[in-house]
Amino acid sequence: MTPLPLADQIAGLDAVALARRLIGATLLVRGAGGTIIETEAYGRDDPASHSFRGPTVRNASMFGPAGHAYVYRSYGIHLCLNVVARPGEAVLIRALVPTTGVDLMEERRNSTLLCNGPGRLTQALGIRPEDDGAPFDGTDLSITLFPAIPALLAGPRIGISRAQDLPWRFGLAGARGLSRPFPPQAVNP
Repeated sequence: MTPLPLADQIAGLDAVALARRLIGATLLVRGAGGTIIETEAYGRDDPASHSFRGPTVRNASMFGPAGHAYVYRSYGIHLCLNVVARPGEAVLIRALVPTTGVDLMEERRNSTLLCNGPGRLTQALGIRPEDDGAPFDGTDLSITLFPAIPALLAGPRIGISRAQDLPWRFGLAGARGLSRPFPPQAVNP
């Protein structure tokens, strides 16, 4: 039996639910990837979100279909990869455990620090600006959801100046390779 496309599997999920659901999923980008171990949610009414002030040319993909990529440049340097949830909502992929195409990722990064942070992750995976708006349909980008939500950590998001108190950063409990440690009380059932 063929699994449903990602867009159908996540239809109707808000960014927080999708951020939790993506932990443990497999992300592949043109032959390189691994297991997602850290995400951050950004909602439409969230003052830290790119969509907070409404659609623009830069954030148009955030208002597109669920299960598509929203790629943007952070601080004019690093690309960041997000998965669109409902219109105006997206989930930033912060870290993954590399399992496929590791040699290629090491070559791209010229390092063994590969995917513990959104900038490193996109460089290792070879994310390009042209990936903005692309579907996670298995052509260039794919996500295969883990059958169940594993044990999670939850805590505040990183590197933002607004809505810092929202516990919308999620991580796989016990995982090595997170972009930053979670507070000790971060276990989230």
